[in-house]
This record gives sequence, C-alpha cells and structure tokens, in this order.
Amino acid sequence: MSRADHIPTDACPTEAARGPASPGRRHWLAGGGALGASLLLPGALGAARAQAAPVIGVIYVGPRGDFGYNQAQAAAAAALKTQGFKVVEEENVPETAAVQKTMEAMIRQDGATLLFPTSFGYFDPHMLKMAAKYPKVRFAHCGGLWTAGKHPANTGSYFGYIDECQYLAGIVAAHSSKSKKLGFVAAKPIPQILRNCNAFTMGARSVDPSITTRIIFTGEWSMPVKEAEAAGSLIDQGVDVLTCHVDSPKVIVETAEKRGVFCSGYHASQAALAPKGYLTGAEWDWSTPYAAQIAALKSGAPMPNLLRGGLKDGYVKMSPYGAAVGAAARKQADAVKAAMLKSGYVIFKGGLKDNQGKVVIPAGAGLGQFDPLLEQMNYLVEGVVGSLPG
Repeated sequence: MSRADHIPTDACPTEAARGPASPGRRHWLAGGGALGASLLLPGALGAARAQAAPVIGVIYVGPRGDFGYNQAQAAAAAALKTQGFKVVEEENVPETAAVQKTMEAMIRQDGATLLFPTSFGYFDPHMLKMAAKYPKVRFAHCGGLWTAGKHPANTGSYFGYIDECQYLAGIVAAHSSKSKKLGFVAAKPIPQILRNCNAFTMGARSVDPSITTRIIFTGEWSMPVKEAEAAGSLIDQGVDVLTCHVDSPKVIVETAEKRGVFCSGYHASQAALAPKGYLTGAEWDWSTPYAAQIAALKSGAPMPNLLRGGLKDGYVKMSPYGAAVGAAARKQADAVKAAMLKSGYVIFKGGLKDNQGKVVIPAGAGLGQFDPLLEQMNYLVEGVVGSLPG
C-alpha cells in the first residue's frame, strides 16, 4: 500500500527541485485552476494532449526519501525522468478522498495520461472512482488484485514476488541467529504482508525447523514511535534478527543496530543505516512494471491489467550481503536464488500448516507464485508466534 544522507539525489530531490509544495496541486481544483480547466471541452483537452509527450503522474503516501516503500517507487519515477518523460509527483497523500483530488489535478492541470497511485489504500474506492470518471486515462496501482469483469479496463495492478527475496533473507537470518528467535514488525494484516512474513519464516525454518518468528502489527504504514516500541519489545524477547514490512524500515533498522542485533531490510537498501548488523534485504525494482505500462501507452496497446514478476523477471532483487554474513549462509541462499532465477521455486508447498495447526495448502497442491490464492492469504504459517489483529 510506502533515509537521509545516503538517498540518491535523483530519487529524493531537494525541496527547491520539487517545485510547489504538495498541497498546491491537491487543492488546485478548489481554486481558480479548476475554473480554467472546466472551460476546456473534452475534445479540446484530448487534442492538446495528443500534441505532447505522455505525462506520467506518481503519487506517494509518504515522503519520497523514506529509505523504504516510497523511495523505491520514487527511484523508478526518477528513471523515467532520465528517459525524457515529464513526471509529476506528489508525496504525503493520505489514503482518503485527498488522493482523488490529487489524481484529478494531475489529469486536468498537468495533463497526465498515466497515473501510478502507489499505496495499497488508493485502489478502492478512490482510484476506481477516478477511472470511471476519466476512461481515457490509465491508472496503474501497486498491489491491488485487478479482476476482469469487475474492474475498469483502464485500470491495472502491478506487483512483484518479493516473498522470494524474503525467503532468501530468512535463510540468511537463520544462519546468523544464535537465539533462534527472529522478529517481524508488520504494518497491517493484508495478504502481501502475511505472505512476506510467512516466506521469511519458511526460509529460516528450511535451515533449522526449530526457529520461530515473532510478529507485531503496528496498524499503520508509517508510525515511527510504534515501530521503535515493537522493535524494542521483540529484542527484549530474545530476538536477534529483525525485519519488517512497513513503509519505512529506517527506525527498525536503526533500533536493531543500536541494540546490537542483526537486521534484514525491505523495499530499498538500508545498509548505510546499520553497517555492522545489516545482513541483506528484499528490494523492489519498480522500473520494470513502470516500463511495461509506458511501452503500452506509447504504442497504443491495451493497458496491461495485471503485471507480476519475481527475481527472474527483474521486479525484485536482493541487497548485497553484509560483512556479518558467513560463507555457509551465502552458499545456501545463492543456491536457492539460482533455482528461482532458472525455473522458479515453489515456496508454498502442499501440506503447509498455519500456526494453529490447520492445513492451509493440501498435500500435493503446491501454489505457484502467480496463483491468486496467494494474494488472498489470511493466515500465519507454522513457526510464526503471534496472531492476526481483530
């Protein structure tokens, strides 16, 4: 649904380079700009756009320089700029009707014909409402599961099998842990987060079945105070490797480093924040699905409604190993990674049980990465200590 001196300058511009503050675009429709745009007839608006190169809009739920989710999306947007595309961006847009105002302003004020509303909560109802209102504009959402016959043809979903990277990170964590207790700080109990926690745990338990992962949910994508408290609580319980799925892993990684435990990153590399304890991390490469959407737009091809890919497709990647990662961990993780790159690797195999002892995948019925059932995951696997909120 979301970093300081080591942020690439093209991924996180200075305030001067960003242009008008974010609220300016969001509130544009409430001012004179809305009146001017309302005088443009649809035909004239379309003709004007046809004369110009495509304008791409990217919307973030948090700051672009968050050492995490938003920074990974912003890096893909920055790559588009180097290719000559005009990219308009707005950060810190909440998952409320505010994002509808942002999308509409990007369309009517900036002339955007392809939007990337990147946060999970932007999809329904906000993006769907805008897609119905502007059927000639394309809306590519990160994470939501697009369904034929249910969702508009001018909308689509892109996401990656980053659970492959989390599985590999779990292997590395297992080799690095002495307490056999791993920790996972999670924002919300949505399928993407559960899938990551489960894969991380399964990777670790492929090394040592006695290893467990303790999970704490904060309830928010970005809540630094709660994230620090959760990280501290897990360490107090004996956890000696921490990872997470929140928008910005910064606080969690820094807490781990300060407390002298290992950490594994997420979204982007946080290695600079933990030079001693950073093991590896699961990173996105959103430039791959961005490029696919833009290629379709430029050629006039139908919008790709469902884009998915893993390591071998260039959607995700591993952070380089940290100095603390030993030879045995590297060897085992590299061997599994090679299998994933070559022909895929089934993580969620038949006979899988949840942490209540219930079989959630029947024996002999392994689920491939693209199986939609994995995007509806609502359980924690055996070896995860914790329960789903509410």
